[in-house]
Amino acid sequence: MVDQPKRNLMKASIATLVGAGVAGVASGAGDSYRGYSPDDSTDDDDTLTEGAPSVVGDLKRFSTTAFGAEMTGPFVFEDGTLLISVQHPSRNNPAPYDKGGVGYYRGFQFEFEGTNDDFTESPAPVEEQQDTVWAADAKFEYLIQEGDPINGGTERWGIVETPDGREVTPENFAGTTYGDPGYNMDCNQFVATNDDGTEGYLFTNDENSPGNVMRTPLRKTEDDEWEADPENAINTVNTNAFREIGGTRINCYGDLSPWETMISSEENYAHPRANLTGTISDIIEAGDGEGLRGAAYFWNRPNPSEIQTAINEYDEVDGWSVQGYWNMTGVEHLAYYLGADPVESGDGNPIDPIGDVYPNPYRYGYHVDIREPTADEPQPVKYYVMGRAAWEAPDILPDERTVYGCSDGDSKGIYKFVADRPISSYQDPMDVAGTLYAPKITNDEAASGKSPAEVPLEIEWWELGHASNVEIESWITEYDDVTQVDYLESHTNWSEGDKVTEEVLKEADLEVIENGNSDYISDEAIVEWAEQYEKQGPNCVDEELRRVPFLETRAAAKEIGASIEFNKAEGVDSKDDARPGDYIYFGISEFNDDMDNQAPDDGGDIALDRVDGGVVYRAELGPRYDVSTLEPVVVGPDFTSEEAMKDVDDSLRNVDNVYAMRDGRVLLCEDGWRGGNRSYPNDALYVYEPEETERRGPPGGDPPGRNDPPGRDSGR
Repeated sequence: MVDQPKRNLMKASIATLVGAGVAGVASGAGDSYRGYSPDDSTDDDDTLTEGAPSVVGDLKRFSTTAFGAEMTGPFVFEDGTLLISVQHPSRNNPAPYDKGGVGYYRGFQFEFEGTNDDFTESPAPVEEQQDTVWAADAKFEYLIQEGDPINGGTERWGIVETPDGREVTPENFAGTTYGDPGYNMDCNQFVATNDDGTEGYLFTNDENSPGNVMRTPLRKTEDDEWEADPENAINTVNTNAFREIGGTRINCYGDLSPWETMISSEENYAHPRANLTGTISDIIEAGDGEGLRGAAYFWNRPNPSEIQTAINEYDEVDGWSVQGYWNMTGVEHLAYYLGADPVESGDGNPIDPIGDVYPNPYRYGYHVDIREPTADEPQPVKYYVMGRAAWEAPDILPDERTVYGCSDGDSKGIYKFVADRPISSYQDPMDVAGTLYAPKITNDEAASGKSPAEVPLEIEWWELGHASNVEIESWITEYDDVTQVDYLESHTNWSEGDKVTEEVLKEADLEVIENGNSDYISDEAIVEWAEQYEKQGPNCVDEELRRVPFLETRAAAKEIGASIEFNKAEGVDSKDDARPGDYIYFGISEFNDDMDNQAPDDGGDIALDRVDGGVVYRAELGPRYDVSTLEPVVVGPDFTSEEAMKDVDDSLRNVDNVYAMRDGRVLLCEDGWRGGNRSYPNDALYVYEPEETERRGPPGGDPPGRNDPPGRDSGR
């Protein structure tokens, strides 16, 4: 055990943190290495946010990842070994760090004693160390990488195929791409097949469109090393079971369910209807969607991701940033994966509409439970009842009923779902039923303009609606036959078979900008749902409107005044055996934009000082796994002033994945968007040690609520 002095362990209240910084570690890397400068992106006209950075407890850097990569996909095995993904590293790194993949820290194991004394802090990486995965106490070793032959040589790891077995790559097909296939691996969850957790299947997300979840057999050898079995690995999405539910897209982080299955979360950024803080009522009151509509309206447009370029060029409208437009890249390739007649590579991305098979937008943006994980063909189930969003991750609590989820991006929400009874008790997971909730921040101090380090967020949960998975799927199927042909036919006089011109496409775009996309849920339906909700409550709306909060979750929650103001809510987790009195952690990657000093009279519930480096909150779990107060425990650096830069090297910056270990410590991974504010450009993995031992509920027996009878009011 390494006896390191703890850095910045503060035995005090939040108020005492104000002005306290995390001690820096000197780096020998030149300021201009890789073209980065620590002076980049500062704004000396902005004042330093008090308490940024600061920590309630101990924060210690374990590792940095290869240049260009996000630090993602942490998983800790039963023996304490840590595994991570190397997501989209620079192609200019030396091999093997020029390719994405999954690997582990050889020669190191966490001791699970609740203290950060079990590892040596990794110093800031210098020069060649920045090209690799670097840690002081261990050597990183890849287990498998993008494109490796798998499944008896019939597939490549991370590469999605069409129904007839062609690889969906830009080399084969025209159309936009979200990222290199197999290059964006993120979440890892290990499903053990023996009692001591030394053999099993590793499930790995590929954050792409079409998305992927790879299953790779792993085992621990007699030499205490881990090894993969590529020969028997598969891309689960290349199975009929996945294709039958529309496949998946932008698979980001996830969770290991209490019933030992991989939960893969779809980060569907293309779901916004109203831009940023806008609402559907704003669009209707304006009589036009110019400047207000988001990407969702243009999903079935021929060449959908080009809507931003088109809007910027149309003289009839003033250009604006269409929230989520970039996330519609790869939609054409998703159609080819599902069986659409593909356009061959080299033919550009024509505006001729895809009219045979096209992805239904309401089939993406969910938590995907991969049931029967060890079967030859695992069975995926999408939890439509938990709402549709740009999901980063869920945390399924031990009662198997309560689920918290984080939606990534600007002006997004954290949501709560409570099942009528334990999810694993449903013989058919499509019968899972429960209540979806949106957050409401209630304390006036949350809009006081103070530092986020000083202000907890008091939260209530507003019920959006109750439904079952199977009935929501019946609503979704109503949109399965909508294609790009409908975009033109519904919004112009064009008919299938007519020539498609830029003028026809422009006419359709301008009609959608003004009046919305009539192929999907209408603006009027969302506003009508909200009006009935306000008058009659969530359970007394018209039957045809019950779909609104489940298929248009963000738009519905904003319409009733919920606090959909979080910017990049990227992580949520608690210990696997968490009980009432323990903590759940939420990672907000950036505390700016909607959360930054917006005037309370503008309707914002959160208006605090800016912290571009983000905030990690914790909340004590209540008697029924409810959450009522978010307490800031790790506050990142303020990137807006030169004074703040001195603390950036050694502070958590832009938290992404959050992983709670069984001893109460928390792994905090970075997705840093301003590498230049450090002396090194790499993302890091920090280990957070809370300042106090986690509290526990009554010992013995099932967690409260686990075997309670079904009830619609549970979890409030």
